[in-house]
Amino acid sequence: MQTFINLAEEEGLAQFADTLADATDAMAISYFRKPLNIEAKADESPVTQADRSIEAEMRRRIIETFPSHGILGEEQEATRLEATHLWVIDPIDGTKSFLSGMPTFGTLIACLTDGRPVLGVISIPPTAERWTGQRGKPTLLNGTPCRTSGKTHLADAILYTTSPDSFDPVGLAQFEELSEKAGMRRFGGDCYGYGLLASGHVDLLLEMNLHPYDYMALVPVIEGAGGIITDWDGQPLTLKSEGKVIAAASAALHAEALATLNRDEYER
Repeated sequence: MQTFINLAEEEGLAQFADTLADATDAMAISYFRKPLNIEAKADESPVTQADRSIEAEMRRRIIETFPSHGILGEEQEATRLEATHLWVIDPIDGTKSFLSGMPTFGTLIACLTDGRPVLGVISIPPTAERWTGQRGKPTLLNGTPCRTSGKTHLADAILYTTSPDSFDPVGLAQFEELSEKAGMRRFGGDCYGYGLLASGHVDLLLEMNLHPYDYMALVPVIEGAGGIITDWDGQPLTLKSEGKVIAAASAALHAEALATLNRDEYER
């Protein structure tokens, strides 16, 4: 059964998320470009005390304010996944950038109602930029509405991906063909790239091997700015998506990119 939340409740969630992002930004900056102990997780990705302490603080605040809500994060086990409201959080999206002193990492905060993202925040501490998307409302960058570029042709598009290392061999071949048709391709950015897409600076993003805490916050931000974000089959992103994400500045650009990705010659 679908749950409906009123405007006052939605605003309360958004205000809480903004306060939460304020706290995480301050914590992230306190760790940034400082000596840190780096550990390797089971998937060999790096993690530091910054990731863990920030997520612990996020969880503490969520539980204190919304004890009945669930939480899905990167660094700790999920709790109450069956709850009507689920917070999906990533304390430092772009840990490799964070560790190497690049100011493109961010904190991702999403709130899902019945599995659908109704709120998303991309907060970039080093640049003090924060994109907030709410279902049915324009995306805001630091309180001011922003829009995608609206570009419709792949030949005119700036294409980004965080790293070619994230693709498997078939996915890399698909990315290479897509980028050959694009006007320009660039690498890096992590979640920052999606904020730049929402503001009209980047036109197309393609990634794979993402997790729900990597992409759920992006959905309201991109959609509220006039963009399209789906999996590589054009289906809505859910908690069960396999982690292939494509985001585009317009429906026409999204369709052209999908047609290139899904050529019959690629093994699926």
